[in-house]
Amino acid sequence: MAKITSKNNSLLRDSRNKVSPKVYNLLLDLVNDDKEELAEIVLKIDYLIEYANSAVKAKDYSEALETIQRAEERIKLIKREYYDVSHLEYLIEGVKLKIKK
Repeated sequence: MAKITSKNNSLLRDSRNKVSPKVYNLLLDLVNDDKEELAEIVLKIDYLIEYANSAVKAKDYSEALETIQRAEERIKLIKREYYDVSHLEYLIEGVKLKIKK
């Protein structure tokens, strides 16, 4: 079977310019392993991390913490399938450090 790329997959095409290269590589692996539903979860996680970062900048720490917890729950779904989510975990840790309790 041919490798799926952004030229022949709408999910990858739409997210190619929106996510970091490391997140895109994870999406590419998931789509090529026929796990497109997990790829959509990765996109949601990436959005939640961005949202939490925006909440921290707005000094809404409780919203940021709640959002990070939702992202961590979704990461567990990806980890159960044995995919490398270290970059997403790194991003979450960065946001957690910014949250003042």
